[in-house]
Amino acid sequence: MLTVFDSATIAARDRLEAWRNVTAASLISTVLDIPDPEVFTARLRAMPLGKAQISSMTYTSLFSRRSPREIRRSDPEYVQIALTRAGRQGIEQNNASALLGPGGLVVYDSSMPFEAVVDSGTSAVDMVQLQFPRKLVPLPARQVADLCAVPLPGTEGVGRVLAAFLTAVADGHPCCTARDAQRLETIAVDLTTAVLAHHLDRDNPPLRSHTHVLYLRIIAFVEEHLHHPELRPATIAAAHRISPRYLHRIFQQHHPVSVAAHIRTRRLDRACRDLADPCLDHVTIAAIARRWGFSRPADFSRAFHRHTGIPPRDYRNGRLEEAQSVGGPATD
Repeated sequence: MLTVFDSATIAARDRLEAWRNVTAASLISTVLDIPDPEVFTARLRAMPLGKAQISSMTYTSLFSRRSPREIRRSDPEYVQIALTRAGRQGIEQNNASALLGPGGLVVYDSSMPFEAVVDSGTSAVDMVQLQFPRKLVPLPARQVADLCAVPLPGTEGVGRVLAAFLTAVADGHPCCTARDAQRLETIAVDLTTAVLAHHLDRDNPPLRSHTHVLYLRIIAFVEEHLHHPELRPATIAAAHRISPRYLHRIFQQHHPVSVAAHIRTRRLDRACRDLADPCLDHVTIAAIARRWGFSRPADFSRAFHRHTGIPPRDYRNGRLEEAQSVGGPATD
């Protein structure tokens, strides 16, 4: 991981402003208050994983608030999930609050105001944080919001798996290629989704809603048939013996984007994985496009560029690594 900030290298009088600037640039902007800047210490290391980022942080007492004004000024629309490894910290968001000790997980959303406090005295809090665009989570935004600032266990069940992954990446080998980052991004998002879905299922059993069960079947059907070029809303509706209008209504209730947008995004995600896989370097880009339902290479190239910000050939050639500055030696 790359060391982004270390208070040991900054004069005490400049630490608050420097920490405010680096967290706004690397994480999200907040209003910060530090009880005693003269003794404040902090360190931030970060590792980009495609559109996601894992950050390892230690810091002493502070108060942080993300206000509606901060959100209006800049909102990357991130989901953030934090694992506390040492110390204690509290957070309030969406009419919920959590006081976290070692092993505690908490989710929060950059699009909603929150307050966080660390009253650590002379000892520092040690935490690992994962953040990525909310649109990557295949769960309804309103349901994810219900879990914000709710304490989640990171010492048991699927939470323990996510916590182990975050710890391993934060403490692991510093070298990571762009292709490694792409794979790790997928794992990070999938594990976070698994933790969120587990707690949503526990609190809101999906079997109580017929439309939710049907929605889950449709999502599974889409995943299974992504490689079929004829996969479209009309064929999905016919396969489930419902009207296209009812299909769109189900997605409006349970999904953040339309049916067609979901199909396109999932196909492009699969194409990204294939282009990042060195074992598939012998497969042409056109063949990968056809594999995931794009019959016309030009359509695939335009859609891929919009999805990733880079043409598929450049993505495969590793220029993504240079753009993200992932692959070089890191500073510990």
